[in-house]
Amino acid sequence: MPTGNGQLHRNQSYNRVVISGAGIVTSMGLGWENSTDGFRAGTQAFRDITLFDTSRQRVHQAGQVMLPDHLPSTRLKKRQLARIDRASQLLIHVTAEALKQSSWSADDLGEDIAISLGSSAGAMFCGEKFTQSAIEQPNHRVGQASRIHLYQTQHQARTLEDAFGIQGLVNIISNACASGANAIGHAFRLLKYGLHQKAIAGGYDALSQLVFAGFDSLQALTTTLPPRPFDANRDGLALGEGAAVLVLETLDSARQRNADILAEICGYGTATDIHHLAQPHPEGDAALSSMKSACHEAQLNPQDIQYINSHGTGTPKNDIAEGRAIQRWAGAHCNQVCVSSTKASIGHLLGGAGAVETVISLMALQGQWLPPTTTIHTPDPVCTFDLVRESRDARLDAVLSNSFGFGGANATLILKKFA
Repeated sequence: MPTGNGQLHRNQSYNRVVISGAGIVTSMGLGWENSTDGFRAGTQAFRDITLFDTSRQRVHQAGQVMLPDHLPSTRLKKRQLARIDRASQLLIHVTAEALKQSSWSADDLGEDIAISLGSSAGAMFCGEKFTQSAIEQPNHRVGQASRIHLYQTQHQARTLEDAFGIQGLVNIISNACASGANAIGHAFRLLKYGLHQKAIAGGYDALSQLVFAGFDSLQALTTTLPPRPFDANRDGLALGEGAAVLVLETLDSARQRNADILAEICGYGTATDIHHLAQPHPEGDAALSSMKSACHEAQLNPQDIQYINSHGTGTPKNDIAEGRAIQRWAGAHCNQVCVSSTKASIGHLLGGAGAVETVISLMALQGQWLPPTTTIHTPDPVCTFDLVRESRDARLDAVLSNSFGFGGANATLILKKFA
């Protein structure tokens, strides 16, 4: 079993964990094929918010997803479909895509599959509806019990199981903006240590008025969209929504069914920053620890990793802290490490960010290209690494994705080409 800080006993053998399916939905589009060209070009996908009233806010746009009118085919009953919330819709779309790509059969879904999901806002929409009804009609209680029931995050995971006939252990992780990455890392460890052979892991969050207004009141949102991560004149983040899911299995499981393997997860690191509730340590101490821990588990050095999908929110302090962590982690190799932030294209997806950015990193690894941050005009001096500002092809063997959140949650995942 692992020792402290994710370190492993070298004389023990563990399962290799591979990715056999992936699903993604963001404001860039629904599905891998619809998203690839946009991320490869660094396209910005922001639009006017139509889900709720923003007339009292400073900002009126976000990375809002354009969902189709119908869900993919599921086992959900008519009553369940009538009550389904937006976040669950996002989750079902990406899971359907991931399962189709993995070619799991009905027998596979009937096995003991681990489900590990990360979310920050969960079914916030249901909570908002409950509050709105309680204020406007305090004596009208019809539907209120259902709203409370649906508001509980585990209900979304239960809906997912019902939708596809999945049986297995469910874990819900809510570590702010690191939630999706932590959920994938947790599933990775379950498979690596032999507790499960298969897992569905990812993250999701839908836009909600309460969360949007909260970030706006903190003046954390940029008023000059699109956001500009790592730009010297950056002034804040943009919010978005979306989801991503990975189908994970042990290498033995994948080989037994002759599955197509997209990549291998080889490292996961996590660390807690106790510097401040909402601000990272200025030197990126916890981010550095998270990256080093992931590399230790992957048995890779910084020079073995060609690309970092950064957390890169576009806020002044966050980008500096991550930049300094990358400098300290890479050392003399820093100017050869390619770095970009895809939040410039779709915004910050909060609990879904880590999972979505892991799938974007997987896209880059599969296609051998780098997703650029095209909104940068003047790079911050902290960018002594190779800041990717234009689309380009690249030879990628291993990629790293960083996710950091409020409360000091830090998570790092490493993917490598399967060999």
